[in-house]
Amino acid sequence: MAYKRSASLKVVNCEAGKPAWLDRIHKGHCVSQMAALPENSVDVIFADPPYNLQLGGDLHRPDQSKVDAVDDHWDQFESFQAYDAFTRAWLLAARRVLKPNGTIWVIGSYHNIFRVGAMMQDLGFWMLNDVVWRKTNPMPNFRGRRFQNAHETMIWASRDANAKGYTFNYDAMKSANDDVQMRSDWLFPICSGGERLKDAEGRKTHPTQKPEALLARVLLSSTKPGDVVLDPFFGTGTTGAVAKRLGRHYVGIEREDVYIEAAEARIAAVEALDPTVLKVSAGKRAEPRIPFASLLEAGLVQPGTELTDAKRRWTARVRADGTIAIGEDAASIHRIGAKVQGLDACNGWTFWHIDSKKGLTPIDTLRQTMRDQMAVAAV
Repeated sequence: MAYKRSASLKVVNCEAGKPAWLDRIHKGHCVSQMAALPENSVDVIFADPPYNLQLGGDLHRPDQSKVDAVDDHWDQFESFQAYDAFTRAWLLAARRVLKPNGTIWVIGSYHNIFRVGAMMQDLGFWMLNDVVWRKTNPMPNFRGRRFQNAHETMIWASRDANAKGYTFNYDAMKSANDDVQMRSDWLFPICSGGERLKDAEGRKTHPTQKPEALLARVLLSSTKPGDVVLDPFFGTGTTGAVAKRLGRHYVGIEREDVYIEAAEARIAAVEALDPTVLKVSAGKRAEPRIPFASLLEAGLVQPGTELTDAKRRWTARVRADGTIAIGEDAASIHRIGAKVQGLDACNGWTFWHIDSKKGLTPIDTLRQTMRDQMAVAAV
């Protein structure tokens, strides 16, 4: 093979403050290796389990050349029951290491994804999306007895139905999609060309190597810089390579030496992007909620302060309890703003202004000041 086995698996990670199990490949079975990881330690899991393709006999092209299909021993199970037992075991192990607000991605084909999905629901995972990876260059159906299989399915799920605060970078995905909501059908080519790892004889190192572009979208949509990403079926390390480049930590689990060797060499060659280009775009919905009363508590607004609209048509006085009043009518900044305009609703943060040295300023700028102060305090 083209790759030399490195000794890095045996080296304890001595970087200050970083656990020894982080940013490394753990050799062994996925269930036992996940059992050795700390509970609630992983932000996101990307799992590409065996597909259990149930291939019978060799597959040939019309020119009679043999197709390099997935016939490896790790993809073979004696029965559906055996596959289901394996699926249940690794999903339970994955659920233990996933943080309460963490999420899991599982990719598969029609051979296995429905069995995996049913098992996930049985174990309490909560489905968020099924994402279809449409392949721009899928393998033809050489026998001509079925439709061309041109996609794979990814299940994205939270740890349970009550999971709150999981990461979804909605605004970043929308911006990347020309300011249109990102859809659940993703178009990417299969892994090929220079990205496809091969041995010294030119054979594919791994039969189902995933494209880095696919993993990049998974991580950019559902993780933040510094998050921990676990791949229990690490293969040739696509997840680790993309995670390192994007400033995330990775944990890989793999049994096969040849894949570990390839992954180690691949990840070692990756350079992480500058942190300044990894900042996640976030809109208002991602910012902490701040009630108007909090501005009084922080001293940014004083009881008795007068608020007015941008054209100075109406004036309201701030009360000590965080409501505002016009005459005897007192309510929230939103309800009073709506009432004076004769509307059903109003965004009081942008409607009401306060006099400052710069003239009339929307009270929303004071809310942003408070958010900035909170962000500094959290660092």
